[in-house]
Amino acid sequence: MGIYPYRVIRLFIHIISFQEEKYSLEHQTIIINIYNMDLTVIVPLYNEEESLPELFAWIKRVMDEHHYSYEVIFVNDGSTDHSWDVIEDLNKKNPEVKGIKFRRNYGKSAALYCGFEAAEGDVVITMDADLQDSPDEIPELYKMIMEEKYDLVSGWKKKRYDSKLTKNLPSKLFNATTRLISGIKLHDFNCGLKAYKKDVIKSIEVYGEMHRYIPYLAKNAGFEKIGEKVVIHQARKYGDSKFGINRFVNGYLDLLSLWFLSTFGKKPMHFFGVVGSLMFIIGFIAICIVGWNKLSCIINGTPAPLVTDSPYFHISLTLMVIGTQLFLSGFIGEMVARNSSERNDYKIEKKINL
Repeated sequence: MGIYPYRVIRLFIHIISFQEEKYSLEHQTIIINIYNMDLTVIVPLYNEEESLPELFAWIKRVMDEHHYSYEVIFVNDGSTDHSWDVIEDLNKKNPEVKGIKFRRNYGKSAALYCGFEAAEGDVVITMDADLQDSPDEIPELYKMIMEEKYDLVSGWKKKRYDSKLTKNLPSKLFNATTRLISGIKLHDFNCGLKAYKKDVIKSIEVYGEMHRYIPYLAKNAGFEKIGEKVVIHQARKYGDSKFGINRFVNGYLDLLSLWFLSTFGKKPMHFFGVVGSLMFIIGFIAICIVGWNKLSCIINGTPAPLVTDSPYFHISLTLMVIGTQLFLSGFIGEMVARNSSERNDYKIEKKINL
C-alpha cells in the first residue's frame, strides 16, 4: 500500500493484464485490489499561498504515519496571489501533489466538481486550504467509510472560532432549515471537511453553489448511509475569510431550488397540475358565488355592487399573477441550467500530474 508511485503501479498492472497465458483473471484482480489508491484529498483554494506548504506537510505526515497510498489535488480557483507557484514547487518534491488551475474564479462548487472528476482514491476527503480543518481527522474518517461502511461522513465543528453574530448564528439557522427540508440529521452541512466513498463523488454533479448540499445530493442519488463526526475547528492562521454574508442568502435560494427539483423535477405536473387545478376550482367557486350574489340581487330588486369596483381585487389579482409567473420562470430557468451542455464547462489553464 503506497510502496511505489501510483502511476508506476498502474502501468505495471496494465502491462501484466495482457499476460493472459501466465495470469488468471482471479490473480489479476487480486493484484489490482492490492494496489488501489487509498485516499484522495481535494483542496479547493483561493489566495492561500501562505498556508499551502504547512497544510501539505501536515497531510503528508498523517499519510506516512498510517502508510496510506494517496494523492492531494489542489484546485486553484483563479487565485491572484502566488498559490499556483507554491503548488508547482510542492509537486517538484512530492509526486503525490497534483493540481488544477482555473483561468478565473468560478467558486467552490466548480473546484470540487473538477476535483471529483480527477479523484482516484477509494475514499475521497475534502478540506479547506485555510488550516481550519485538521488533517489529523483523516484516519478516523477513512475508517468510518471503509470499516463502518458509511457512504458519506460530514464533519461537525461543534466548537467554532468564528464570529458568533456574522457566522455562528446564521450557520445554526441555515443548518436547522436544511435539516428540516432534507430530512438528513446533520449539524453542519457546510463543513468543508468531509469523507466520501468513491462511488458517491462519481454519482453526483456539483454545480452552481450546491457544494453546501452535497449530503442532500448524495441522498437524492440513493446513498442513504450518511454519518457525522465531531471535528476540531481551528482559528484561521493566515489571511481573511473569502466568503461574505451573501452566501447565506444564496444558500437558502439554492436549498429551495434543490428541494423543488428533487421533489418535482421529474414530475412537474404533480406540482403544477395540482396547483393549477386548485386555483381553477377556487376561481370557479368564486365565480359561482359572485354570480349567485348578483342573481339574488336581481331577483330581490336591489342594486348589486360590482366586485371589480374594489381596487383590492385588482391588486391581489396582479400580485398572484406576477408571483406565479416569477415562480414558473425560476423553475424553467433552473431546468434549462440543469440541462445546459455548458453547466460545468470550466476553463482550465493548467494541470499538474493529471
